[in-house]
Amino acid sequence: MRAATSMVRSVARGRAASASGRALVVVAAIGIATGGLLWLIGPADASGLAWAATAALVLVPLTWSVARALVRRDVGVDAIALVAIVSALALREYLAAAVVALMLAGGNALEEFAEGRARRELTALLSRAPRIALRRHGDALEEVGVDEVVPGDVVVVRPGEVVPVDGVIAAGEAVIDESTLTGEPLPVSYTGGEAVRSGSTNAGAPFDLRATRPAAESAYAAIVRLVRDAEVQRAPFVRIADRYAAIFLPFTLVVAGLAWALSGDPVRFVAVMVVATPCPLILAAPIALIAGVSRAARSGVIVKGAGVIEQLGRARTVLLDKTGTLTTGSPAVDRLVPLEGFPDKELLRLAASVDQMSPHVVAEALVHAAEQRGLRLSLPTKTREAPGEGVEGDVDGHRVAAGSVNLLRRLGYRGTDLASAGLDSHATVLVGVDGLLAGAIVLGDQLRTDAAELVEMLRASGARNVAMVTGDRVAVADEVARATGIDRVYADRTPQAKLDVVRSLVTQRDLRPIVMVGDGVNDAPALALADVGIAIAAAGATVSSETADAVIVVDRIRLVADALKIGRRSLAIARQSVLVGMALSFVAMGFAAAGLIPPVDGALLQEGIDVVVILNALRALH
Repeated sequence: MRAATSMVRSVARGRAASASGRALVVVAAIGIATGGLLWLIGPADASGLAWAATAALVLVPLTWSVARALVRRDVGVDAIALVAIVSALALREYLAAAVVALMLAGGNALEEFAEGRARRELTALLSRAPRIALRRHGDALEEVGVDEVVPGDVVVVRPGEVVPVDGVIAAGEAVIDESTLTGEPLPVSYTGGEAVRSGSTNAGAPFDLRATRPAAESAYAAIVRLVRDAEVQRAPFVRIADRYAAIFLPFTLVVAGLAWALSGDPVRFVAVMVVATPCPLILAAPIALIAGVSRAARSGVIVKGAGVIEQLGRARTVLLDKTGTLTTGSPAVDRLVPLEGFPDKELLRLAASVDQMSPHVVAEALVHAAEQRGLRLSLPTKTREAPGEGVEGDVDGHRVAAGSVNLLRRLGYRGTDLASAGLDSHATVLVGVDGLLAGAIVLGDQLRTDAAELVEMLRASGARNVAMVTGDRVAVADEVARATGIDRVYADRTPQAKLDVVRSLVTQRDLRPIVMVGDGVNDAPALALADVGIAIAAAGATVSSETADAVIVVDRIRLVADALKIGRRSLAIARQSVLVGMALSFVAMGFAAAGLIPPVDGALLQEGIDVVVILNALRALH
């Protein structure tokens, strides 16, 4: 609960900062307009005071921001604006100071607006975390807070419920969906004494779980901590504007100082600083990048801030999860393995017919495969389902069973020992007909239709390195890598191991920025640590979409490459706008240093330069 409270406070602080930034723009605009009105109808001193007050109002938070940046040894665009405003106020060039203040407040408000959605919160992760457990107390069941469960307690996990704590199966068998933790789309069967992790879901019948660790030390809680730590460990991001400002500021100070020293007129110092105030840096770059955010949204990629677009534009390495990212994340029929003499289509037809009565994800896959092949399904009768294991029933006069090897053996079907050992690494459904094993249906995770072209598109979009990071088995991961052209695979990785892969790569400057693409809880820590995390959330919001920097809301994986392409074009336009604007500013600085442009005229000239670079920056919308 403390973690949730701190996150709510963080979001509230972010919203308050954004609101105060917008308010500062409104106040600055009103201050300049009020000063102009007083200049027309009132004493000159009154207008000067209005403009001075406007500049001073912006100067207070600006000074604090620059001071904090200098402590971090970070010189940004705000430092140039600070020098311009202070020098203008010192020489009573109040209107020039106010105009620079308005421009600065507007630029900062733009960036706050663009980055408002980038404030990550773990509310979805925390809300999914189990809070109630059904604990056995003698012969009765009682609902207790999950924090009250201690090692040794036995809890009942009902169908569809999230496992509340780490533990072992107390008795019998359990069928567990671990896709949120491992990325493996197919349910896994566990027997008595085997360990089950919290955060997974009961995909079968109710079972008893004996707790081995308290909730605070569970696997799910560990993922929450990994995400939180990963966000803290992420390297700081340097904006494009700040990188140019580190060069622009000293050059401007030298020119302004020489103009003052050679002419003996301090007003020339102010004029140079006002003309040099980096409007292209403060406005053009954010606008081009925000335009990229808008362009990406129209394509189905919600990007949480202009800084993310900039990182996408420079991306060199892309890491892809497998399940739910390169694949659909749901099981599909891979191949049919009938025993000798049994028709393969009839094998699938009978299995799909009896499975029509089951809501299980594997049953749905069989029915869907049969319908795709145009097979006529019959309505089964006298069906009996063993939750999570399979179904038996009568189909067209035959007794048919479709399910696990344990189910068929328990029902007395002969020949189950003939199941091919080569199928051990795959998920299979055994099919029995009239007391004999008829064959097996091998299931796999279906590759997305646009996955095969993704790698080529990513490289065409600027990514030099493309790799897969998955919790799935090595053999399955290698098969997907061959089909998609990925040349490096990190398989069988836990959430911690995925995080370690990203952590090792972000230390190599030639590989950055790192883009991580995933869709599940197990991807969330890696998404948080990567320079850019992209979540695939077409089927609905997941924890990964809360911790990611960008979310793909359309069911097309190729949009990852489109996002990189949009980022690269937006960044190119931003750089072009900055360089053109700076070039115009350099020319204006020369005239100001020669005494040909006074401070107020310089501020207005700089606004004209703004219009040019903003219009150019808006090209990123298309």
